Amino acid sequence: MAYRTRAFDVWVHEQDLRAALGVPGNLDSPGAQVARDVLLEALPEVVAKDAGAPASSAVVLDVTGPVEFLRTVRVDAEGRGSIDGAPSLGPAVTLATDWETYVRLACGRVRAADAADRIKVEGDERLARAILDNFAVTPR
Repeated sequence: MAYRTRAFDVWVHEQDLRAALGVPGNLDSPGAQVARDVLLEALPEVVAKDAGAPASSAVVLDVTGPVEFLRTVRVDAEGRGSIDGAPSLGPAVTLATDWETYVRLACGRVRAADAADRIKVEGDERLARAILDNFAVTPR
């Protein structure tokens, strides 16, 4: 676990430096795959607890780009969130964005309002806003 956390930290800080220098890259590396997994682990708590998604609802996250994925956060009848790769029919919210924007949002490097042109929202706007307002899961 410690090595995974270190790999995550190094890759995220590399992306910080690349953004500051205007030199994008390495977005599809093994470090990016580790970052995806670490960030996705936090998503059920963001959706179910922090954003207060209603019981028995689902939220779909569709990310495109070098690291592509589609994940559904399901909130059970007791309000607990879980994540899986199966799409949901009729989710409360669908959020779609590109990989780099997802990382920058989840790592607290950009606010949703500043990246609104790169985030597509379908469904319950209020819930989507609550999710995006709580999306940052790493310290700055």
